[in-house]
Amino acid sequence: MTGPLTDALRAEWTKARTVASTGWLLLAAVVLTVAVGAAVSAAVSCPAGGCAEDPAKITLTGIYPGQAVVAIVGVLAVSSEYSAGMIRVTLAAMPRRIAVLAAKAVVLTGLVLTAGAVAVLASVLAGQTILPGHGIDPAHGYPSLSLGSPPVLRAAAGSVLYLVLIALLGLGIAAAVRDSAAAIGVVLGLLFVFPIVGATVGNAHAARFIQQIGPMTAGLAVQATTGLRGLPIGPWAGLGVLAAWAAAALLAGGLVLRLRDT
Repeated sequence: MTGPLTDALRAEWTKARTVASTGWLLLAAVVLTVAVGAAVSAAVSCPAGGCAEDPAKITLTGIYPGQAVVAIVGVLAVSSEYSAGMIRVTLAAMPRRIAVLAAKAVVLTGLVLTAGAVAVLASVLAGQTILPGHGIDPAHGYPSLSLGSPPVLRAAAGSVLYLVLIALLGLGIAAAVRDSAAAIGVVLGLLFVFPIVGATVGNAHAARFIQQIGPMTAGLAVQATTGLRGLPIGPWAGLGVLAAWAAAALLAGGLVLRLRDT
């Protein structure tokens, strides 16, 4: 049995499989995430112990640059069709525009979830190999970097979900803006302006509030496994803030897509 959403899913999956840039960008996101995480793990050293380091956050540092690539994947899922003029064909074949956006979101989620899981798992494995040689291990008083540890598992799974939400944020903004460069600028601005403003504002309470509402500063709280009481926002609550940003972007994108001609 088929319906508008099923047909849209098949169409979007076909596009994703046949557009080479999507696969290359996801591969770049994986490689960049793992490489940066491994490089940071190799650069950190505390053989005497007692340093304020969080092994999970160290090994997952690659999420910072990796998210930019994932955001571009999300943006291009919509904006590339506008730039090529293919959006008219898509909407003519699938008149239910919300179903088209929903299908794009589902396919994008599956792709980024897979790539993110590979990137995070490889990053953790790299950290497990590198960090003990630099004094960052249980023998020196640090938490075990093992997925069998609930905090580390939460940091790893949360990082994968973080990447998915960043991609959906890009998708929603692109649906509203249409232009690739403008959408990428908006997404990256939302991610990086909040921490910059939070670091420069003079009032400590205002800085904390900015960190609590910023999509990146709040969302990446999910990576913390030590010093949780000192965080501006809790790990899952922070990821919830990012989810709210992504949902708002998708809602705005869906409304604009439904109301405009193309």
